Amino acid sequence: MELKITDIQLPLRHPFTISLGTTSVQENLLVELSQDGVTGYGECASGLAYEDSPASMRASLEAARGAIEAETLDDPAALWDRLEPVLGHDRFAFCGLDQAAHDLWGKLRGEPVWKLWGLDNTQVPDSDYTIGIDDMDKMIAKMAEFDGWSIYKIKLGTDRDLEIVRELRKHTSAVFRIDANTAWTAEQTIAFAPELKELGVEFLEQPLLRDDWEGMKKVRAECALPVIADESCLTEDDVDRCAGVFDGINIKLCKAGGLTPGRRMIASARELGLQVMVGCMTESSVGISAIAQLLPQLDYVDMDGAVLVAEGGDVASGVRLDRGRPIYPDVPGNGVTLT
Repeated sequence: MELKITDIQLPLRHPFTISLGTTSVQENLLVELSQDGVTGYGECASGLAYEDSPASMRASLEAARGAIEAETLDDPAALWDRLEPVLGHDRFAFCGLDQAAHDLWGKLRGEPVWKLWGLDNTQVPDSDYTIGIDDMDKMIAKMAEFDGWSIYKIKLGTDRDLEIVRELRKHTSAVFRIDANTAWTAEQTIAFAPELKELGVEFLEQPLLRDDWEGMKKVRAECALPVIADESCLTEDDVDRCAGVFDGINIKLCKAGGLTPGRRMIASARELGLQVMVGCMTESSVGISAIAQLLPQLDYVDMDGAVLVAEGGDVASGVRLDRGRPIYPDVPGNGVTLT
């Protein structure tokens, strides 16, 4: 195989603010794997909560280049296992490589990845659209800009969180999901939950700090809403410890190391009775289309990353969202075509 790595910049439609900071331009890596004249695409992305950067991910991939380019792609999962000793320390970099391997695998076989896995994509969950923290008028305007979605994910972690949800509820009947990105205490979470449930919130995502397991046990015992782990569930090793503490997990392919470990995390979660969500970073259609291959196996999905990118700023076409409903292109692999 031949490896190519390209820096990409994704200008955002609006500055995107969560409790941890603000981003206006997302800087990611495009990973290309070529074999027999065919190329597959993957994406490395990070976020404000993580130390990984395009430079660090590029360095990891370059250090593993010899091992990667000595390989011939057979099965992406087998390739992941063979490369784990040289790239497993950097799951964010590994994610882009694994996505590219799956895209290449499907394209070499002329079939979508979900179909090669034996899945049926006729019944898949809708994605939410994320409303970042902002002035109240701007949050309302952001929601109106994408009117008609069935689900909105609202970022919180301010001193006016309940006020924000009350006001947004006046402008839509859609389902709400709340993501506090570790900004709340157990006491706040338990106190907020009854009113949030009345306001049409479906679940809470990662209200407490990643390692606050005792606080989460208290929340799960007393909270009026289900709670989904995000920052507390990074890789496969974290799934077991979430059982009995959270109601479900949000798998981020970038944190897990790609589709290969992501599928294993789904299987483990099902065995433990956990609900399964897959979420995104701010990614182009390359990373979003990889997520879409998993949709038939999910309860919930947050795959609006490419929608947050400014018009004309995406680097590819692929699986897209029509008011949250996933639309698959007639393209093999992950469905990705560079634009």
